[in-house]
Amino acid sequence: MTMHILVVDDDAPSVKMISFLLREEGYDVSTADNGLAALELIDRENPDLVVLDVMMPHLDGFEVCRRIRQKQDVPIIFLSAKGETADKVTGLELGGDDYLAKPFEPAELLARVKAVARRAEAAAAEDAQALLTVGDMTLDPLTSQVKFGDQRSVSLTPIEFRLLHCLMRNAGRILSHELLMSTVWGYDYEGYSNQIAVYVRRLRMKIEDNPDHPKRLTTARGLGYKFERP
Repeated sequence: MTMHILVVDDDAPSVKMISFLLREEGYDVSTADNGLAALELIDRENPDLVVLDVMMPHLDGFEVCRRIRQKQDVPIIFLSAKGETADKVTGLELGGDDYLAKPFEPAELLARVKAVARRAEAAAAEDAQALLTVGDMTLDPLTSQVKFGDQRSVSLTPIEFRLLHCLMRNAGRILSHELLMSTVWGYDYEGYSNQIAVYVRRLRMKIEDNPDHPKRLTTARGLGYKFERP
């Protein structure tokens, strides 16, 4: 089935260029020039991916992402003329799957989109009934939730789920930044360690009793991360 992508940007030439690029690659494309229209389209059309500009009037991309994440886990790639690390971290912490600074090479955008498509296909191919348990934590692919021994549960975004699944599946092993980036995101690029750190922090907020002193998801300084076996 053809992947359906929603492009959201108030800059008409940018929307035209991105839409042409994606359609040439065989994707179905819808467009919106403001945040409110984007939210309406997402509810109505249920796209497989949202390419979302940050700098829009009235309702910026960050706020659109917040509202999307209240209801849906559709993958989001942020686009922004602001390439500062703080803005990138904000986008990732809000639940974005990726962040691409303008101006960008068309091939780079296509690489990010294709990586999302590969992850979606891989997720669909996995056995939805296979539970993954380490210690008192069980990862449920059917609900994208972590369930604890005391009956608590927390929900995960798609990227959080894939990252935690990779770490739990390799519990007791240190996984490098490079391995996590290629396995969870589907590609490698400069600056990956900062992106992974953002998601590790988000996971710790959800699974650790004290995120500042983690006992489950630990850091091997200079090497990567490890999910500890009990």
